[in-house]
Amino acid sequence: MAILFTAVFSGLEIIWDRQFGFLKETLVAPVSRWAIVLGRVLGGGSVAIIQGLIVLIISLIIGFRPDNLLMLLVGFVFMALIAIFFAALGTAIASALEDMQGFQLIMNFLLMPLFFLSGALFPLNDLPSAIGAIVKINPLSYGVDGIRGALIGVTHFGLGIDFLVLGIATVIMVALGSYLFSKIQV
Repeated sequence: MAILFTAVFSGLEIIWDRQFGFLKETLVAPVSRWAIVLGRVLGGGSVAIIQGLIVLIISLIIGFRPDNLLMLLVGFVFMALIAIFFAALGTAIASALEDMQGFQLIMNFLLMPLFFLSGALFPLNDLPSAIGAIVKINPLSYGVDGIRGALIGVTHFGLGIDFLVLGIATVIMVALGSYLFSKIQV
């Protein structure tokens, strides 16, 4: 949850920069818009990963013990994919909007269902078929399942499927965010 919300709301900086004129200065720089988007996404993702690592460290201090310490690296990969995916989602939506209130409304309208239907709060076994179908198209489901599999060894989809689906979704979302950012007219 720390990674998800921090990463998505990093896109709010685009709207902020647009309102105060800093985005114009960024867009006229002799750098491709792809590089600007990649920098924004990786920057927002880095902050989200750091916050996620802080939560993980605190959980280790208060007594959580992963099944295999080497799998912490796999958990970190899933944290990074989630952070990059949602930072790119925030960038894509912020590129299409012009006011902060609309961004916050859309993000909360999207994020809460994605979070609740990711398996973070309840198990994914024995769901009704309609909810099960939604869970399968939710990229966060694969991220949560991957982190759970890495840390406690329990998965619903399997680590390979989790990595494949979340990796492809992340690449697609970064490409979409880059495309929408390239269409910004300031």
